[in-house]
Amino acid sequence: MILVLVPLLGVAVFFALRALAPLSLVPRPSSLGLTDGSDTSDLLRKVRKVEIKTRGLSNQIFSGQYHSAFKGRGMAFSEVREYQMGDDVRTIDWNVTARAGDPYVKVFEEERELTVMLLVDVSGSGDFGSKVMMKRQMMTEICAVLSFSAIQNNDKVGIIFFSDRVEKFIPPKKGKSHILRIIRELIDFTPEHKGTNLSEALRYLTNVVKKRSITFLLTDFMDKGYSDALKLANKKHDLVAIRVYDQLEQEIPNVGLLPMTDSETGELVWVDTSNKQTRIKLKANSLRFEAELKDLLMKSGVDMAEVRTDGSYIKPLLNLFKRRGAR
Repeated sequence: MILVLVPLLGVAVFFALRALAPLSLVPRPSSLGLTDGSDTSDLLRKVRKVEIKTRGLSNQIFSGQYHSAFKGRGMAFSEVREYQMGDDVRTIDWNVTARAGDPYVKVFEEERELTVMLLVDVSGSGDFGSKVMMKRQMMTEICAVLSFSAIQNNDKVGIIFFSDRVEKFIPPKKGKSHILRIIRELIDFTPEHKGTNLSEALRYLTNVVKKRSITFLLTDFMDKGYSDALKLANKKHDLVAIRVYDQLEQEIPNVGLLPMTDSETGELVWVDTSNKQTRIKLKANSLRFEAELKDLLMKSGVDMAEVRTDGSYIKPLLNLFKRRGAR
């Protein structure tokens, strides 16, 4: 009965644990580190805090791995220089060599200037986290790291916020000031709707972003019926999925009678977590959801990294970059 009232779409996405004292069923905006009547200086302080942390990680860890994982369109001729021991003889420019009387080689550089799009889920389910941070906070830091890595490689960055519709689109641009604007929006943006529609977001990406891009899709994937839009988007763009989830979406502890509120619809149900069969069924639903998601992404040719709200995103992102760089 409980599983009928609480389908997979809502398993632990929408609840707040009330083991000790009555609390609100969904987190308040202020608990997310988002502005709720805060002044401009408070917002700038939060932007600066995110910048310091993520820019440092990008400089020290991610920038080189990012460059290797996401390659440019090809190699372009740069210059000629004198032959040095160890140079590939196939790069010798015989015309220049004949004129100069000494061997010269052609030097090529990678054509980069990639376009990076961040497709970010700002639906109600992002306002949940059971321990360290909310899912939306985690997505903000990941977006910031990816953005700084991109501009260090001279790439453009744009962002699309979506719920059950596209909420906001910031076109791709270069530069630190543009990245700080994106971080500011990630922290301060308030969506008009709480639902999730991955198909709508993916169709918008396909239709609006004309140039092929590397698109990072950051979401908890709590939606259905988006497989066709996913495959179509990945044909036009290089789509990379980053699933952000909470441990309580995988397994619920025995804490007695628990209120669960769907943060996207407002539906409230009570679940008896002391019932072993209930916990087993919820766990089975979670495992089935994860298996079906991985199968869909694999068949669609979409790479994925999984990041838990109480864990670090460094290792999952590095592993993703290394897998792509090895190809």
